[in-house]
Amino acid sequence: MSFDRPNFRHPKLAKNSAGYSRTDYEGAISTLCAGCGHDSTTNAIIQACFELSIVPHRVAKMSGIGCSSKTPAYFLGKSHGFNAVHGRMPSVATGANMANRELLYIGISGDGDTASIGMGQFAHALRRNLNLNYICMNNGCYGLTKGQDSATADKGSVGKRGAPNMYASIDLCELAIELGASYVARGFSGDKQQLVPLIKGAIAHNGLAFIDVISPCVTFNNTSTSTKSYEYVREHIEATNTFDFVPLQQEILAQYSEGASQEVVMHDGSIIHLHKANSSEDVTDRLQAVNKLELEKKRGRLLTGLLYVNPDIQETHDIINSTLRPLNTLTEADLCPGNSALQRINESLR
Repeated sequence: MSFDRPNFRHPKLAKNSAGYSRTDYEGAISTLCAGCGHDSTTNAIIQACFELSIVPHRVAKMSGIGCSSKTPAYFLGKSHGFNAVHGRMPSVATGANMANRELLYIGISGDGDTASIGMGQFAHALRRNLNLNYICMNNGCYGLTKGQDSATADKGSVGKRGAPNMYASIDLCELAIELGASYVARGFSGDKQQLVPLIKGAIAHNGLAFIDVISPCVTFNNTSTSTKSYEYVREHIEATNTFDFVPLQQEILAQYSEGASQEVVMHDGSIIHLHKANSSEDVTDRLQAVNKLELEKKRGRLLTGLLYVNPDIQETHDIINSTLRPLNTLTEADLCPGNSALQRINESLR
């Protein structure tokens, strides 16, 4: 059986400020299992890019191996893309970013791709604060190889194979905060209202923005005893905050609920308004963010929302003081300026 998306689109579809309709941000038809959380996450990426009026050909999609890494084919079909080998998306994204810093990089990975074979790559991308929107679609299992537990599966969690996981899990958000990520959030694929603003905030952030999306695998890990199932997450979810993302070019018209609020100004001038029940929480406090994650874990609850942001940290290009021009535009004359330039450099070092 084959499925074809109709070519006809209503001529009066709404367009964003860049002149694109939402369909311009779509890709191929998904081949994932019906109900897969990854498709909902893909839909949230499409919506975020449409609302932010991202120009599709200015985006580079990077991925590794796994169900999650298939999804770049399903969104932004008019963008650049590179499907790397297992666990190596961060290094390929780093190389591409060094060659052309003017593109918007969206890195898609999974819990196996990130927390196991790609852990070393993940750690160094965080440490360097690469300007990358790193989205991990986390289902706690290896969906392409029949549902074995991944490193993010919680201890005692039972998937379709029936045996409880014996090992402690890796909390990717805690790891990201501790290793230097400057924007860390956790979302749920079934909560588009929260996930879309999280992605929009990540795109506006200058540096490594990591979003851990709990994205249940309906085939192998959606049992009532799995902590990555739809049932468990919906019953145990705890949101740190609700918030509005306000792009720089738009007038602020958001209506705010009662309670404390915190404003975070992003690098491009966009603003995130956080609405919190507890006024003592501060998402710019690194230690408090980790403690909050651990506290909710002890309570058996899954903490979602914007967990930590450092709006003042430098990204990789600022740290290494690289040229403002993309490296792929430098000519031989730029790279080899001649003997006189070399002599001036040598003299300056004497």
